[in-house]
Formats: sequence, C-alpha cells, structure tokens
Amino acid sequence: MRNRSDTSSWAKTIFATGALAGCLFLATPGAQAAYNTCQRRLARADHRLHDAARRHGWDSREAQHARVQLHEAREYCWAHSHRWWDEDTQRWHTERDWDEHDHDRR
Repeated sequence: MRNRSDTSSWAKTIFATGALAGCLFLATPGAQAAYNTCQRRLARADHRLHDAARRHGWDSREAQHARVQLHEAREYCWAHSHRWWDEDTQRWHTERDWDEHDHDRR
C-alpha cells in the first residue's frame, strides 16, 4: 500500500509537467508571431530601400532614410528575438552579422 506522501509527490510531478507543457504550447504561437512580425518588418524595410534607390538613386536622401529604417528594423528584431531576416537571401540569421553597408550601392 502506498503512503499518502508518495501519491502527493507523484501528483505534484504530473501537475508540474502538465503546467510546463501548457506554457510551452502557449508560448510557441507567440514566438512564431514575433518571427513573422520581424520577417514582414524587415522585408518591407528592404523593399522600401530598393524602391527609394530605384526612384531617387542610391545616394539620395530618400534612400538614406530607408537605410536607417532597415537598420532600425534589424535592431528591433535582434533585440526581440535574436534573429533577423535577410530578404535578399531569403533566410534567417541567428548571428548579429549584418553589414551596415550592404545596401549602400547595387
């Protein structure tokens, strides 16, 4: 016959495991949403820069403003998810290895 403290310990372990699994399940959609938000934000900033450069030239004030927005989007994503999306290569980077001058000229 089991002792009451053994049953209580077993029940606490099951409850803790279930609670942890529930937290992980709920956290996953939030993390995915953050990645999607960053990917969209970086893709838009990259496209705005290419549009500004096409319309006004790579050395224009508009292109420089778009470069600043791309930098801010990269910093935001790095600060919030330690990842950043490279729209040109269509892949995530898990290192803070972007080149601040990668869009200076094409």
